[in-house]
Amino acid sequence: MPFFLLPHFPKREIELATNAEARHSWPVKPVSRLLCWLRPAILLGAGALTVATAHAADYAIVVSRATQADRNWHRVVEVLREKHQGAVIVFDASVEEALPRLCELFPRYACFVARPGEVSRRFVAQVHRLTCKLNDDPYPDCFWGILTGYDAANALRLAEHQEPLTVRKVVAGTEIPLDMCEEGQWYSELDAGHWTRKEKGGEAKALTGPVDTTEALVKALTEYQADLFIASGHATERDWQIGYRYRNGQFRCENGVLYGLDTQGKRLPIYSPNPKLYLPIGNCLMGHIDSTNAMALAFLNSGGVNQMVGYTVTTWYGYAGWGCLDYFVEQPGRYTLAEAFRANQIALINRLQAYFPGLASDELDDKGQTQSPIRIAEAARAAALNADDARGLLYDRDTLAFYGDPAWAARMADRPKAWNQTLTETNGTWTFNISPNRGERTFTPINLNGSQRGGRPIIQFLPCRLKDASVIDGADLNPVIADTFILVPNPRKCDPTKHYRVVFRAKTRQ
Repeated sequence: MPFFLLPHFPKREIELATNAEARHSWPVKPVSRLLCWLRPAILLGAGALTVATAHAADYAIVVSRATQADRNWHRVVEVLREKHQGAVIVFDASVEEALPRLCELFPRYACFVARPGEVSRRFVAQVHRLTCKLNDDPYPDCFWGILTGYDAANALRLAEHQEPLTVRKVVAGTEIPLDMCEEGQWYSELDAGHWTRKEKGGEAKALTGPVDTTEALVKALTEYQADLFIASGHATERDWQIGYRYRNGQFRCENGVLYGLDTQGKRLPIYSPNPKLYLPIGNCLMGHIDSTNAMALAFLNSGGVNQMVGYTVTTWYGYAGWGCLDYFVEQPGRYTLAEAFRANQIALINRLQAYFPGLASDELDDKGQTQSPIRIAEAARAAALNADDARGLLYDRDTLAFYGDPAWAARMADRPKAWNQTLTETNGTWTFNISPNRGERTFTPINLNGSQRGGRPIIQFLPCRLKDASVIDGADLNPVIADTFILVPNPRKCDPTKHYRVVFRAKTRQ
């Protein structure tokens, strides 16, 4: 039985899954409207929405009736259902119809199976908002992903895959902190010919190479077989432009197949079947599936990608994208990619809550203006944030897609981190400890390449759902205790003599 399904929690210690971000005061949030993951799913009657299993609702599969009726895509749903003992929720016209059943099931994971023609920018935004409405707080309530593919066979490959991935080889088209990786290489998008390599057991070394890095990046996928591919710079639904400040080659796609196109017009096919992750965290539109000729589908197909994130819009503020690097890469081994994605969404919404009161559930109109007046808290002024930051956070809130099975476990190989985190529980009293590691005196990321990086809150996902939380010790750290996670604002710089600890009592709901 998975650890998080144990109905009773004797004293234990669990490594946390976290990162850092905030520097002011949040109130402790009591847990409300909690349902336990352990209780059995409810069988519901016929209608536009149906639930197709009576198993525990730890995993929900949400699918349109049209997709469910397609024989090949129905097989994708069935594979997920059998693999995760999941509940199937079928909707007719809009994914938002799934809300009542999701509220009743309150799954730990929600997988939205959709054909390419269904995965619009609007669909991604709807899933973001839907998964924040399972209870009455503004935060995402489950780990979610959209499982799609170039065709049903591609989607079936993702659904069938079970073996977890430990990321050991990392390749990037932008600067990344290689000391957080076992081995890897990155190619500069800013300085022509500059790249850095780290071999296993060695140190990162700056090198000089060809200005056109198209072939090198293609070989990094096809021959080196990277486990994680990271990108930034200019992009559209049809291409990734490798150089940002200088002329370089491109990645493009055709009929679900990726290929490199160098500056001499040479075409380099990309078939890279090893399971991997793709983080185009700084790219515009890479997560927007506007047709079967979208780059995202080609990465999922010939690129061997099992999970990826990507913007469905042009990106300028960058909080939703670059923060995934802070949580996933710069705290190696602490989070799966699905956990890092959700942690960063929690951080984004918490930032809105704390700095711009009343704005977390607002919307931007077509001109980029909020529906409600922007109120700027004193903490925001102290952090030199203004109304543009409020609009930037709202812009990013619902625009980063997560593709793949959210329950598939893919994480970085464990490496030393800037701080350690542990969570223990004894007879309903929980203790969350945070301590600097390796003599570090800061909680900021190792590398600050990218937009809106650093300072994200320390987040721990809980192994069960809690209610009636009350803080016994550590209120001065301004924690937020929700039903499924605890958040502690990032102190950024730490006092090495201080013990960072939050002790609280809470009940589990069965």
